[in-house]
This record gives sequence, structure tokens and C-alpha cells, in this order.
Amino acid sequence: MELENVKGPSDLAELSIAELEDLASQLRHRIVGTVSKNGGHLGSNLGSVEITLALHRSFDSPRDVILFDTGHQAYPHKLLTGRNADFDSLRRRGGISGYPNRSESEHDWIENSHASTALSYAYGMAAAFQLGADDPAALPLRRVVAVVGDGALTGGMAYEALNNIGHRRLPIIIIWNDNGRSYAPTISRLSSSLTKLRLNPSYIQARNRIKQVITDLPKVGNRAVSSLANMTSALREAIEPRVFFEALGVRYTGPIDGHDISELEYALAGAKEWNGPIVIHVLTQKGKGYPPAEDDELQCLHDLKVPQVFSDVEGGPPLSYTQTFSTELVRIGRENPSVVVLTAAMGGPTGLLPFEEAFPHRYFDVGIAEQHAVTSAAGMAMAGLHPVVAIYSTFMSRAFDQVNLDVGLHNLGVTFVMDRAGITGDDGPSHHGILDLVQMLSVANMTVFVPSSVEELRVQLRSAIAIEGPSSLRFSKTLAPRMVRGGVGEGMHARVVREGSSRQVVVGIGKMLVPALLAADLLEADGYDCTVVDPRVIRPCPLELVERLGAAVQVITVEDGLIHGGAGEYLAQIVHEINPHVAFCHLGVPSEYLPHGNADALLTELGLDGLGIAGSIRAFLARTEDPVRRTGR
Repeated sequence: MELENVKGPSDLAELSIAELEDLASQLRHRIVGTVSKNGGHLGSNLGSVEITLALHRSFDSPRDVILFDTGHQAYPHKLLTGRNADFDSLRRRGGISGYPNRSESEHDWIENSHASTALSYAYGMAAAFQLGADDPAALPLRRVVAVVGDGALTGGMAYEALNNIGHRRLPIIIIWNDNGRSYAPTISRLSSSLTKLRLNPSYIQARNRIKQVITDLPKVGNRAVSSLANMTSALREAIEPRVFFEALGVRYTGPIDGHDISELEYALAGAKEWNGPIVIHVLTQKGKGYPPAEDDELQCLHDLKVPQVFSDVEGGPPLSYTQTFSTELVRIGRENPSVVVLTAAMGGPTGLLPFEEAFPHRYFDVGIAEQHAVTSAAGMAMAGLHPVVAIYSTFMSRAFDQVNLDVGLHNLGVTFVMDRAGITGDDGPSHHGILDLVQMLSVANMTVFVPSSVEELRVQLRSAIAIEGPSSLRFSKTLAPRMVRGGVGEGMHARVVREGSSRQVVVGIGKMLVPALLAADLLEADGYDCTVVDPRVIRPCPLELVERLGAAVQVITVEDGLIHGGAGEYLAQIVHEINPHVAFCHLGVPSEYLPHGNADALLTELGLDGLGIAGSIRAFLARTEDPVRRTGR
């Protein structure tokens, strides 16, 4: 059957295994072709093709609920549920989302791009069905199926859900898609490598050598061998998934070949007969069927980035904030042996792998467990180290309680580095990093840095690590200028980037400094000669910045985070304590869930490009203008 003829899951019912295998090949070809052009998640989707075919043949979606944890493996599901014709628009503005999306299809129950959550959704839905939220007389019974990767099973929330699912014996079918990886090889005691320990030749040889040595011991040899057998048996049972899951009240079956459709359908049929929770352990190959992904030992081409072309900006082409952070952190690590780094299964994307290579014993990957990462960092700081916790801005929200009470309350020297801050673009509403400034500014004792260029990032990272208390830096996914207007600040001081009228001051926060400068240059034609300031540090607010803003008539703040509770409002509160008459205009992101799309295009739609900022400032200055000449000093 041709993929273009598949309009929904019901079209799969009459296909033979040979036809399904051919369709699996077509799905992989379609995914590779689209992701190569648009970017997106590749390896995990290629590995989940047969699982998705088996699921849609075995269950009646959307009546039966199929949930994909994280959503990195949902492209085959999209293609089989009527979205093939639109798939070329994947991750483009107004097109198909890169994750399951409730507004896109009735087959998508959740927009889920934060890991370890699907089991909790499943628990809630199954409990509701059991309590009669669904028609109790309807047959067959509605099923809830959760497809969970081994990476997601490193997150504590998944275990909280498993505990409750087993306790209530809810009839949830859990597909444990075990490919040994999240972004990189999975940090998990439940990974397939451990389940196969007893089959490892080196393990067997070592065990046999130990057994022979013990047998030769005088008098106690045979007894010791018996004890060794008991010990290894107990150890084997302790690490096997069956024992773990069934101790929680969840039946376990597997492992089975996740690329064998017949075997998958047989297992699913059996699971449907079980009147309680069950895990089907499925072994898959991330990147299956695409040699470049299969040969990528680290990430299996987990995701692909589409190269972008940038114009020349001061001092040469723009650079990556992440790469700059990575190289500078290694330099700092050589100078300061107390610096350690922590990641939540994102060592590659956050630029920590060079640090791991240089200092392997000072690198800690805790799996998809952001809360654990932050509190572990607190413990390390208490014991004399200086941890650097590098997490995407959107994922830092998961650990805010720990940032606040485990680090902030104790005033510990931990540096939080939030990559992908601001409008991130193609990954959609769950990935925009627009909360971090609001959050970090609400933590007492937190020093908040906002680098505007890669050279500023180098300087500010060193300043942050030198602070005794907690500190944070944020930077965007998009490339950055090497420096802005040829300068770099120092210490905890702000920097005037464009000297103009003392009456009108524009504060460009982080990456928004460049469009703020462009706006100020454009406003010159209207007779406004605005001063533009790079604050560099939001808290503690530099004294010279407070004094300059307090002496102004009109102040405009520009940020790519939430307006409400953000950096602009924070600065206004401080300034109004010394001069309540200063008029403020805050430009930033509204309290909305923003769609996916090109990051710069989204900023333009929000009026946060140079032209949009100039227009907003023009209107604000006109509203608040007094009789004194605009450019008066």
C-alpha cells in the first residue's frame, strides 16, 4: 500500500506483514526526506516505525488513547493519522507541529515535549474512565497506551506515576521503547545493557574465573561457591526489569524485537487480555533504516538542524552562544579544579561534552531528572565545589522549587546556565524559554546575568562562577554577535552602548540589545537621540544603571522573556523607589502560548525586531512627551 493512500489507522487493518514492512520503509523515507529539509527529530522517529504500525493495528485511535512520551517518536503516528499530505510543512510556521498537538488532530491527546510525563497523563485518563467519565456500558473498553522511551524512565515523575498505576491496578499498557538512549546513551539501571548482563561473555568469563579460584580454597571452597551462586542469582534478579516493575504491581513482559511487527502485535494482543497494568519491554534501534543515523554512535542523529545563513556582524560572522560557553567552561575548568558540571541527559546540546572529555570525573549526567540535578548541585556546593548546571531554559522550570529552596535558601554557589532562552522557534510552545527571567528574579540572593554577545558571555561566566552565592546566565539558541559596538563590559557594571539623550533611555536586555540599537538608530530620523544601555546584570542592579534610569524622563526596556514579572518590571520597581515620575514602557513577550516557527519571524510578529521596537518606542514617546525638546539633555 502506498503511504499517500493511508488516510487513517483503519486503512492498515487488512495489510499483510509484507505490505506493512514495505509501508515501514516508505515511512522512513518520508521522515528522512522531510527532516533533512526542515530539521527535527530523526533517530527516535526512525526507531519507532514498527511500534506505531503495530499500535494503530491493535487499537482503535482516537477512542483508545495512545500517548507518546516526549513526542520525539511521534512522526510515524502523524503520517498514519491523516497528515502525510501536509508533512512537508513540519515545524514551519502554520504547518505541522514537531510534537503531538491537540489542535492538529483528534489522534493527538497531549502536546508533550517534556519527558517523563506520559505515565501521569495515562494514570489520570485511566482513572477517569474507571470512574465512569466514559460510557461504562460501551464495549469494548477504552484502552490507554503510553509509549515511553528508556530516557524518559530516568525521570522521577515516571516512577511516581508507576507507583500509583500499580497501586490502583489501572489497566494501562506501557510500551517501554528501549533503545539505550535519550539524546546520548541513557543513564539508567533499567537499560537493555544491564538486562543482558548475564549474557555478556566478559561477565561469564570473570564469573567462571572467580568460581574456580574460590573452589580451590581449602575447606571452605564448595561452601563459598554455593554462596557465590546465591549472591549472583540475587544480583541478577535485582537488576532485571521484571522484578522492578512487578514489585510496583505492574506486570512485565519482554524484551521483544521492536522491529518485528508480528511479534509486537502478538504481545499487544496478550496485553489487552490482562486486566491490569502491564509493561511491554521493546528493544529498538534508534535511527533504524538510515545508515548515517545508525552510524552516529553518540546521538543516532537524534535531531537535525537546518543550516542558517547570517549576515556579517561586528568583528566577523555571528557565533554560537552554546559553543562559546563550552570552550570557555573548559578553560575555567583547567584553572579552577572546584568547578564541576551537571546535565539532565543533555550534555551534547548544552555544550558540556568537551568538559567531560577534559575532566571526566567532574562531569555528572543524572538522566532526565532536572530536580535531582539541582539538589545534587546544592549538595556539591555545600561540600566545597562550584557546580555549573546547564539546562535548557524551558526545562529549568521543572526544577524551580529546588532552585529556590535547595540552592537559593542556602545561598549556595551554584551557577545555572540556561541555554535556549527566549523565543526558540521551531519546537513550539513547550520549548520557548520565556519564563526564566521571571523565575530567577524571584529567587532571593540570585545574581542574574544577561549576556548580549559571545564575548560578554565569556566575561560574565567567569563573574558568575566567582560569586559565592547562586548565579544564573541565559542565552538564546540563535547565533550571537562577537561583541556589540566594539565593546565588552566588566564585573557587575552596566555598559552604555549608544550615548544620546539623558531623557530617553533604552535598555536592551541580552540578545535584544542589537535590535534595540537598530531601533534607536531608526528613531534618529524622528529627532529622538536615545541612549542605549546594556545592563549586563539585572540583579543586583548596577548602581550606575539605577542612577541613569532614575534621571531619565522616559525609559524603554526590551527583553525576549515574559513582560509580566520580567526584567523590565523589576528594573522599574527599583527606579521608582528613587524617582516615581519616570515613565516606563516594557516591550517583551505577552503571556501567551506561542506557536512554532522561525525564531526571528516570531520576534517580528511580536514587534521585537528593530522596526517593531522603533514603532513602539515612537508611540510611547509621543504619548509621554513634554514641551521640552525631544533631544534635550
